[in-house]
Amino acid sequence: MHALPQVIALVLAAGRSRRFGSDKRAARLPDGLPLLAATLALAQRNFPEVAVVLRSDDEAEALGVPSGVRVIRCADADLGMGHSLAAGVAALVEERFRAIAVMLGDMPWIADASLRHLAESADVDRIVFPLHDGQRGHPVLFGRRYWQEMMTLTGQGARRVLEDHEEAWLGLEVDDHGVLRDADTPAALA
Repeated sequence: MHALPQVIALVLAAGRSRRFGSDKRAARLPDGLPLLAATLALAQRNFPEVAVVLRSDDEAEALGVPSGVRVIRCADADLGMGHSLAAGVAALVEERFRAIAVMLGDMPWIADASLRHLAESADVDRIVFPLHDGQRGHPVLFGRRYWQEMMTLTGQGARRVLEDHEEAWLGLEVDDHGVLRDADTPAALA
């Protein structure tokens, strides 16, 4: 592994939840915890630092963002996930970590063991992601080498960076359906 320490988690949560029908970040899971708060708690258990990207007008406290989570605002969030990702990476580029674990705010079902396995495999020159039943899941961990490029993203997230750097991919098979499970509809919360 490279000399830089650990991995920082960047949780993307600036979307409008259009398919969900309401603000899914505040939707309650069966245990009563709001969806975004559950995802942030998962990240805090597994990474030494956690940041979350929110819209400019979001109230972090109302969304259940716990203390200790760094809030990053994205004024251009409505233009697509790429803008949120670029804003998040730009806010963290001076941090001394070897990789960023890009997590989605509606995916609290990932196993702790999967996140630890991914983080242990991260390095400055790698793009690491989980595979479950042959499907690429989340989070995706981008080595420091790709951060400058990620700060120029627009639109549909990190697809361009992934496609341009296939040689850096490290897909890790995990026995964890949570790496594929998100909450696009209220029924997905059950």
